Amino acid sequence: MNHRIIGSTLPVLEFQLSPGESVVAVSGELSWMSQSITLQTSTQLGGGGGLFGAFRRVAGGGSLFMTQYSAQGAPGLLAFATRVPGHILPIAVTPASNYLVHRHGFLCGTPGVELNVGFQQSLGAGIFGGEGFLLQKISGAGEAWIELDGEVVQYDLGAGETLRVHPGHVGMFDATVSFSITRIPGIRNLLFGGDGIFLAALTGPGRVWLQSLPLANLAHALSPYLPKTVERVEEVSAAGAIGGLLRNLFSK
Repeated sequence: MNHRIIGSTLPVLEFQLSPGESVVAVSGELSWMSQSITLQTSTQLGGGGGLFGAFRRVAGGGSLFMTQYSAQGAPGLLAFATRVPGHILPIAVTPASNYLVHRHGFLCGTPGVELNVGFQQSLGAGIFGGEGFLLQKISGAGEAWIELDGEVVQYDLGAGETLRVHPGHVGMFDATVSFSITRIPGIRNLLFGGDGIFLAALTGPGRVWLQSLPLANLAHALSPYLPKTVERVEEVSAAGAIGGLLRNLFSK
């Protein structure tokens, strides 16, 4: 299977599939494809293993349905584009080489790649979208492509070496790396430090990939420039009804 990564800031992952070759992706990731590519959407893909397996994939931040794209009868072109500035990293997945990635990191993979919940912890209401901190585990056998946001910084940790990271910057790491969530030490640091409440502790041996642009940071940076949403629709409806009544009275 031939593939190439096009671009730098907003890269595109392009495949040239031979007849019979397939790629599995989370539903909704497709950007474009040629006429010879066929689609099959199912809960059984990505190591779903039945409905229970699909629910475990969802618990890790994935989707209930996944789509398999196959070239039928002729070679085919298939492409996936990133949604925010970042990088696409290819990884080889084997029974001895598993990975944990952030909840939106899996872009696509070959049919032998499996997705499952790798880590799940609630960190309180309103933190990380109120859904807690989630990691997907990528296992099985095959190739996978991971989307990390912003620039990617890589570290190789020795046995017992620990790196403490803001959770949003955790992109991917080897399954040999142990992972836990810790609190920022010190009451004064918690209240006035401005670095949040929690840190992720990554302990080697193994390799870690950190991302410079957490989606939460991007959303916070863009929020002043976005229109304000109205939280209570019924209040808008009531205000509109009153306004219409007043207009009718004064127009008479």
